[in-house]
Amino acid sequence: MEKFGFVGLPNAGKSSLYNALTGGGALAAPYAFATTDPNIGVAKVFDDRLRALAEMSKSKSVVHASVQFADIGGLVEGASQGEGLGNKFLAGIREVDAIVYVLRAFNDPDVPGPTDPLEHLRILEIELTLADLETLEKQIDKKRKAARADKSLIEEVTAAEAAIDVLSDGTPIYRTTLAADIRANLAGYYLLTNKPVLALVNIDEDQLDDVDAVVQPVIEELGGASQAVFGACVQLEAEASQLDPADRAEMLDGFGLGEGALPRFIAAAYRELGLRTFFTTGEKETRAWTFRAGAKAPECAGVIHTDMNRGFIRAEVVHWDELLEVGSWSKARDAGKLRSEGKEYVVSDGDVMEIRFNV
Repeated sequence: MEKFGFVGLPNAGKSSLYNALTGGGALAAPYAFATTDPNIGVAKVFDDRLRALAEMSKSKSVVHASVQFADIGGLVEGASQGEGLGNKFLAGIREVDAIVYVLRAFNDPDVPGPTDPLEHLRILEIELTLADLETLEKQIDKKRKAARADKSLIEEVTAAEAAIDVLSDGTPIYRTTLAADIRANLAGYYLLTNKPVLALVNIDEDQLDDVDAVVQPVIEELGGASQAVFGACVQLEAEASQLDPADRAEMLDGFGLGEGALPRFIAAAYRELGLRTFFTTGEKETRAWTFRAGAKAPECAGVIHTDMNRGFIRAEVVHWDELLEVGSWSKARDAGKLRSEGKEYVVSDGDVMEIRFNV
Protein backbone atom coordinates (compact mmCIF):
# COMPACT_ATOMS: atom_id res chain seq x y z
CA MET A 1 0.00 0.00 0.00
CA GLU A 2 1.39 3.39 -1.01
CA LYS A 3 2.28 5.77 1.81
CA PHE A 4 2.05 9.56 1.96
CA GLY A 5 4.09 11.46 4.54
CA PHE A 6 2.88 14.67 6.15
CA VAL A 7 5.76 17.14 6.25
CA GLY A 8 5.52 20.50 7.95
CA LEU A 9 6.82 22.86 10.59
CA PRO A 10 5.78 22.29 14.21
CA ASN A 11 2.16 23.30 14.87
CA ALA A 12 1.18 23.34 11.19
CA GLY A 13 -1.62 20.82 11.80
CA LYS A 14 -0.08 17.54 10.67
CA SER A 15 -1.41 15.44 13.54
CA SER A 16 -4.89 16.97 13.26
CA LEU A 17 -4.85 16.18 9.53
CA TYR A 18 -3.77 12.61 10.28
CA ASN A 19 -6.64 12.24 12.76
CA ALA A 20 -9.14 13.71 10.30
CA LEU A 21 -8.12 11.33 7.51
CA THR A 22 -7.61 8.12 9.45
CA GLY A 23 -9.80 8.49 12.52
CA GLY A 24 -6.61 8.02 14.51
CA GLY A 25 -5.76 9.40 17.92
CA ALA A 26 -2.43 11.09 17.25
CA LEU A 27 -1.53 13.72 19.86
CA ALA A 28 -2.21 17.18 18.43
CA ALA A 29 -0.63 19.67 20.81
CA PRO A 30 0.37 23.36 20.45
CA TYR A 31 4.08 22.78 21.03
CA ALA A 32 6.97 21.52 18.95
CA PHE A 33 7.74 17.81 18.57
CA ALA A 34 4.52 16.46 20.08
CA THR A 35 5.08 13.75 17.47
CA THR A 36 8.50 12.10 17.73
CA ASP A 37 7.83 8.78 15.97
CA PRO A 38 5.68 8.61 12.83
CA ASN A 39 2.04 7.62 13.29
CA ILE A 40 0.86 5.35 10.46
CA GLY A 41 -2.80 5.09 9.49
CA VAL A 42 -5.03 4.04 6.60
CA ALA A 43 -7.61 6.24 4.87
CA LYS A 44 -10.39 5.15 2.53
CA VAL A 45 -10.46 6.55 -1.00
CA PHE A 46 -14.12 7.49 -1.33
CA ASP A 47 -15.46 6.87 -4.80
CA ASP A 48 -19.00 7.59 -6.00
CA ARG A 49 -18.57 4.93 -8.69
CA LEU A 50 -18.09 2.26 -6.01
CA ARG A 51 -21.24 3.31 -4.16
CA ALA A 52 -23.28 3.31 -7.38
CA LEU A 53 -22.08 -0.18 -8.38
CA ALA A 54 -22.81 -1.52 -4.88
CA GLU A 55 -26.36 -0.15 -5.04
CA MET A 56 -26.86 -1.71 -8.48
CA SER A 57 -25.66 -5.12 -7.27
CA LYS A 58 -27.34 -4.80 -3.85
CA SER A 59 -24.00 -5.84 -2.39
CA LYS A 60 -23.80 -7.00 1.23
CA SER A 61 -20.27 -5.60 1.57
CA VAL A 62 -18.51 -2.56 0.10
CA VAL A 63 -14.70 -2.35 0.20
CA HIS A 64 -12.98 0.92 -0.66
CA ALA A 65 -9.49 1.39 -2.04
CA SER A 66 -7.14 2.81 0.59
CA VAL A 67 -3.83 4.57 1.09
CA GLN A 68 -1.50 4.98 4.05
CA PHE A 69 -0.66 8.29 5.68
CA ALA A 70 2.29 8.89 7.98
CA ASP A 71 2.26 11.75 10.49
CA ILE A 72 5.95 12.66 10.71
CA GLY A 73 7.32 14.89 13.48
CA GLY A 74 7.72 18.59 12.77
CA LEU A 75 10.67 19.84 10.73
CA VAL A 76 12.52 22.98 11.83
CA GLU A 77 14.98 25.24 10.08
CA GLY A 78 18.38 23.54 10.28
CA ALA A 79 16.95 19.99 10.25
CA SER A 80 19.40 19.03 7.49
CA GLN A 81 22.18 19.92 9.96
CA GLY A 82 20.61 17.97 12.82
CA GLU A 83 18.37 20.62 14.39
CA GLY A 84 15.12 19.47 16.00
CA LEU A 85 14.55 15.80 15.23
CA GLY A 86 17.19 16.07 12.50
CA ASN A 87 18.12 12.81 10.84
CA LYS A 88 15.29 10.94 12.55
CA PHE A 89 12.81 13.25 10.86
CA LEU A 90 14.48 12.96 7.47
CA ALA A 91 14.61 9.17 7.71
CA GLY A 92 10.84 9.15 8.21
CA ILE A 93 10.37 11.05 4.95
CA ARG A 94 12.64 8.69 2.99
CA GLU A 95 10.25 5.83 3.76
CA VAL A 96 7.19 7.39 2.09
CA ASP A 97 6.17 7.31 -1.57
CA ALA A 98 4.98 10.92 -1.76
CA ILE A 99 5.17 14.07 0.34
CA VAL A 100 2.25 16.17 1.54
CA TYR A 101 3.39 19.60 2.68
CA VAL A 102 1.12 20.87 5.47
CA LEU A 103 1.37 24.67 5.35
CA ARG A 104 -0.09 26.82 8.09
CA ALA A 105 -2.24 29.84 7.21
CA PHE A 106 -4.39 29.96 10.37
CA ASN A 107 -3.93 32.47 13.17
CA ASP A 108 -3.98 31.34 16.78
CA PRO A 109 -2.21 33.36 19.52
CA ASP A 110 -1.85 30.18 21.59
CA VAL A 111 0.02 28.36 18.80
CA PRO A 112 3.56 29.64 18.14
CA GLY A 113 5.10 29.83 14.69
CA PRO A 114 4.69 31.69 11.37
CA THR A 115 1.27 31.91 9.69
CA ASP A 116 2.45 32.57 6.13
CA PRO A 117 2.18 29.33 4.10
CA LEU A 118 4.89 30.53 1.69
CA GLU A 119 7.31 30.91 4.61
CA HIS A 120 6.49 27.35 5.66
CA LEU A 121 7.06 26.13 2.10
CA ARG A 122 10.37 28.01 1.83
CA ILE A 123 11.80 26.43 4.98
CA LEU A 124 10.61 22.93 4.10
CA GLU A 125 12.01 23.04 0.58
CA ILE A 126 15.37 24.44 1.70
CA GLU A 127 15.84 21.73 4.31
CA LEU A 128 14.88 18.85 2.03
CA THR A 129 17.02 20.25 -0.79
CA LEU A 130 20.06 20.59 1.47
CA ALA A 131 19.55 17.06 2.79
CA ASP A 132 19.45 15.68 -0.78
CA LEU A 133 22.55 17.64 -1.76
CA GLU A 134 24.43 16.23 1.20
CA THR A 135 23.29 12.69 0.34
CA LEU A 136 24.63 12.95 -3.22
CA GLU A 137 27.87 14.74 -2.37
CA LYS A 138 28.72 12.00 0.14
CA GLN A 139 28.35 9.30 -2.51
CA ILE A 140 29.33 10.84 -5.84
CA ASP A 141 33.11 10.29 -5.68
CA LYS A 142 32.64 6.64 -4.74
CA LYS A 143 30.13 6.20 -7.58
CA ARG A 144 32.48 7.82 -10.12
CA LYS A 145 35.28 5.44 -9.18
CA ALA A 146 32.94 2.45 -9.40
CA ALA A 147 31.73 3.59 -12.84
CA ARG A 148 35.26 3.43 -14.24
CA ALA A 149 35.19 -0.32 -13.70
CA ASP A 150 31.47 -0.89 -14.25
CA LYS A 151 30.15 1.02 -17.27
CA SER A 152 26.56 0.19 -16.34
CA LEU A 153 26.86 2.78 -13.56
CA ILE A 154 27.64 5.67 -15.94
CA GLU A 155 23.99 6.69 -16.36
CA GLU A 156 23.49 6.70 -12.60
CA VAL A 157 26.55 8.93 -12.12
CA THR A 158 25.39 11.27 -14.87
CA ALA A 159 21.99 11.55 -13.20
CA ALA A 160 23.57 12.25 -9.81
CA GLU A 161 25.76 14.99 -11.28
CA ALA A 162 22.74 16.60 -12.94
CA ALA A 163 20.86 16.50 -9.64
CA ILE A 164 23.79 18.03 -7.75
CA ASP A 165 23.80 20.94 -10.20
CA VAL A 166 20.15 21.82 -9.59
CA LEU A 167 20.21 21.13 -5.86
CA SER A 168 23.26 23.39 -5.48
CA ASP A 169 21.12 26.21 -6.85
CA GLY A 170 18.59 25.55 -4.06
CA THR A 171 16.04 23.92 -6.37
CA PRO A 172 14.15 20.76 -5.30
CA ILE A 173 14.25 18.07 -7.98
CA TYR A 174 10.46 18.04 -8.38
CA ARG A 175 10.63 21.70 -9.47
CA THR A 176 13.15 21.01 -12.25
CA THR A 177 12.82 19.88 -15.85
CA LEU A 178 15.11 16.88 -15.34
CA ALA A 179 14.03 14.14 -17.74
CA ALA A 180 12.11 11.13 -16.45
CA ASP A 181 15.00 8.76 -17.20
CA ILE A 182 17.38 10.89 -15.13
CA ARG A 183 14.96 10.94 -12.20
CA ALA A 184 14.52 7.18 -12.53
CA ASN A 185 18.30 6.72 -12.31
CA LEU A 186 18.27 8.60 -9.00
CA ALA A 187 15.95 6.06 -7.37
CA GLY A 188 18.76 4.27 -5.53
CA TYR A 189 19.66 7.43 -3.61
CA TYR A 190 16.18 7.71 -2.01
CA LEU A 191 16.18 11.47 -2.43
CA LEU A 192 13.53 13.47 -0.61
CA THR A 193 12.80 15.95 -3.40
CA ASN A 194 12.58 13.25 -6.08
CA LYS A 195 9.14 12.24 -4.78
CA PRO A 196 5.69 13.44 -5.91
CA VAL A 197 4.50 16.44 -3.89
CA LEU A 198 1.12 17.80 -2.81
CA ALA A 199 0.41 20.74 -0.52
CA LEU A 200 -2.43 21.30 1.92
CA VAL A 201 -2.89 24.83 3.25
CA ASN A 202 -4.39 24.73 6.74
CA ILE A 203 -6.78 27.66 7.11
CA ASP A 204 -9.01 29.29 9.75
CA GLU A 205 -12.78 28.87 9.87
CA ASP A 206 -13.09 32.57 9.02
CA GLN A 207 -11.05 31.98 5.83
CA LEU A 208 -13.50 29.41 4.45
CA ASP A 209 -15.16 31.98 2.21
CA ASP A 210 -11.79 33.05 0.84
CA VAL A 211 -10.01 29.73 0.34
CA ASP A 212 -8.98 30.39 -3.26
CA ALA A 213 -7.23 33.65 -2.37
CA VAL A 214 -5.34 32.00 0.51
CA VAL A 215 -4.26 29.04 -1.60
CA GLN A 216 -3.42 30.89 -4.85
CA PRO A 217 0.07 32.12 -3.79
CA VAL A 218 1.08 28.52 -3.04
CA ILE A 219 -0.28 27.35 -6.40
CA GLU A 220 1.74 30.06 -8.17
CA GLU A 221 4.88 29.24 -6.18
CA LEU A 222 4.61 25.56 -7.12
CA GLY A 223 4.38 26.39 -10.81
CA GLY A 224 0.62 26.59 -11.21
CA ALA A 225 0.01 22.98 -10.16
CA SER A 226 -3.49 23.71 -8.84
CA GLN A 227 -4.48 20.04 -8.89
CA ALA A 228 -1.84 19.35 -6.23
CA VAL A 229 -2.68 22.21 -3.81
CA PHE A 230 -5.66 22.18 -1.44
CA GLY A 231 -7.07 24.45 1.22
CA ALA A 232 -8.84 23.01 4.25
CA CYS A 233 -9.72 23.95 7.81
CA VAL A 234 -8.08 20.86 9.25
CA GLN A 235 -9.30 21.39 12.83
CA LEU A 236 -12.90 21.67 11.65
CA GLU A 237 -12.66 18.54 9.50
CA ALA A 238 -10.88 16.65 12.29
CA GLU A 239 -13.78 17.47 14.62
CA ALA A 240 -16.28 16.42 11.95
CA SER A 241 -14.48 13.10 11.43
CA GLN A 242 -15.29 12.09 15.02
CA LEU A 243 -19.06 12.34 14.40
CA ASP A 244 -21.36 9.70 12.96
CA PRO A 245 -21.96 10.09 9.20
CA ALA A 246 -25.28 11.94 9.47
CA ASP A 247 -24.00 14.48 12.02
CA ARG A 248 -20.75 14.88 10.10
CA ALA A 249 -22.61 15.66 6.88
CA GLU A 250 -24.85 18.15 8.72
CA MET A 251 -21.86 19.89 10.31
CA LEU A 252 -19.89 20.20 7.07
CA ASP A 253 -22.97 21.29 5.15
CA GLY A 254 -23.60 23.96 7.78
CA PHE A 255 -20.21 25.46 6.88
CA GLY A 256 -20.98 25.18 3.16
CA LEU A 257 -18.31 22.48 2.69
CA GLY A 258 -20.43 19.71 1.18
CA GLU A 259 -18.56 16.45 1.74
CA GLY A 260 -15.51 18.41 2.94
CA ALA A 261 -12.14 19.06 1.33
CA LEU A 262 -10.42 15.91 2.54
CA PRO A 263 -12.16 13.32 0.30
CA ARG A 264 -11.08 15.40 -2.73
CA PHE A 265 -7.59 15.66 -1.27
CA ILE A 266 -7.33 11.87 -0.82
CA ALA A 267 -8.52 11.26 -4.39
CA ALA A 268 -5.93 13.72 -5.72
CA ALA A 269 -3.18 12.15 -3.62
CA TYR A 270 -4.17 8.73 -4.95
CA ARG A 271 -3.93 9.88 -8.56
CA GLU A 272 -0.71 11.83 -7.95
CA LEU A 273 1.09 8.50 -7.47
CA GLY A 274 -0.32 7.17 -10.74
CA LEU A 275 -2.81 4.95 -8.93
CA ARG A 276 -6.01 3.92 -10.64
CA THR A 277 -9.06 1.81 -9.73
CA PHE A 278 -10.86 -1.16 -11.22
CA PHE A 279 -13.90 -2.80 -9.67
CA THR A 280 -15.46 -6.16 -9.02
CA THR A 281 -19.15 -6.28 -8.13
CA GLY A 282 -21.79 -8.80 -7.12
CA GLU A 283 -24.36 -9.53 -4.43
CA LYS A 284 -21.70 -10.62 -1.96
CA GLU A 285 -19.30 -7.71 -2.42
CA THR A 286 -18.47 -4.66 -4.49
CA ARG A 287 -14.82 -3.76 -4.20
CA ALA A 288 -12.38 -1.16 -5.49
CA TRP A 289 -8.93 -2.49 -6.40
CA THR A 290 -5.85 -0.33 -6.84
CA PHE A 291 -3.46 -0.67 -9.77
CA ARG A 292 -0.73 1.38 -11.44
CA ALA A 293 -1.69 3.31 -14.56
CA GLY A 294 -0.58 1.29 -17.58
CA ALA A 295 -0.92 -2.12 -15.94
CA LYS A 296 -2.14 -5.02 -18.06
CA ALA A 297 -4.98 -7.39 -17.22
CA PRO A 298 -2.89 -10.25 -15.70
CA GLU A 299 -1.10 -7.83 -13.35
CA CYS A 300 -4.43 -6.40 -12.21
CA ALA A 301 -5.77 -9.92 -11.74
CA GLY A 302 -2.80 -10.54 -9.47
CA VAL A 303 -3.93 -7.66 -7.26
CA ILE A 304 -6.96 -9.81 -6.38
CA HIS A 305 -4.94 -13.02 -5.95
CA THR A 306 -1.53 -14.15 -7.21
CA ASP A 307 -3.12 -17.33 -8.63
CA MET A 308 -5.22 -15.18 -10.95
CA ASN A 309 -2.08 -13.66 -12.44
CA ARG A 310 -0.30 -17.01 -12.73
CA GLY A 311 -3.26 -18.79 -14.32
CA PHE A 312 -4.79 -15.87 -16.21
CA ILE A 313 -6.90 -16.85 -19.24
CA ARG A 314 -8.95 -13.74 -19.98
CA ALA A 315 -10.90 -10.92 -18.38
CA GLU A 316 -14.50 -10.00 -19.05
CA VAL A 317 -14.60 -6.21 -18.96
CA VAL A 318 -17.18 -3.43 -19.06
CA HIS A 319 -16.71 0.20 -18.08
CA TRP A 320 -18.53 1.18 -14.88
CA ASP A 321 -20.86 3.73 -16.50
CA GLU A 322 -21.90 1.31 -19.26
CA LEU A 323 -22.66 -1.32 -16.62
CA LEU A 324 -24.80 1.10 -14.62
CA GLU A 325 -26.62 2.13 -17.78
CA VAL A 326 -27.83 -1.41 -18.50
CA GLY A 327 -28.34 -2.31 -14.84
CA SER A 328 -26.64 -5.67 -14.27
CA TRP A 329 -23.81 -7.94 -15.37
CA SER A 330 -26.19 -10.36 -17.14
CA LYS A 331 -27.89 -7.51 -19.01
CA ALA A 332 -24.47 -6.18 -20.04
CA ARG A 333 -23.67 -9.60 -21.51
CA ASP A 334 -27.01 -9.80 -23.30
CA ALA A 335 -26.52 -6.29 -24.71
CA GLY A 336 -23.06 -7.15 -26.02
CA LYS A 337 -21.39 -4.65 -23.66
CA LEU A 338 -18.98 -7.17 -22.14
CA ARG A 339 -15.59 -7.44 -23.83
CA SER A 340 -13.31 -10.45 -23.61
CA GLU A 341 -9.77 -9.15 -23.12
CA GLY A 342 -6.50 -11.07 -23.12
CA LYS A 343 -3.05 -10.73 -21.58
CA GLU A 344 -2.09 -7.56 -23.49
CA TYR A 345 -5.13 -5.55 -22.46
CA VAL A 346 -4.19 -2.33 -20.65
CA VAL A 347 -6.75 -1.85 -17.90
CA SER A 348 -8.56 1.50 -17.76
CA ASP A 349 -9.54 3.42 -14.66
CA GLY A 350 -13.17 2.55 -13.95
CA ASP A 351 -13.19 -0.89 -15.60
CA VAL A 352 -15.37 -3.54 -13.96
CA MET A 353 -13.86 -7.00 -14.42
CA GLU A 354 -14.41 -10.70 -13.93
CA ILE A 355 -11.23 -12.76 -14.24
CA ARG A 356 -11.11 -16.20 -15.84
CA PHE A 357 -8.12 -18.24 -14.72
CA ASN A 358 -6.92 -21.80 -14.23
CA VAL A 359 -4.15 -23.08 -11.95
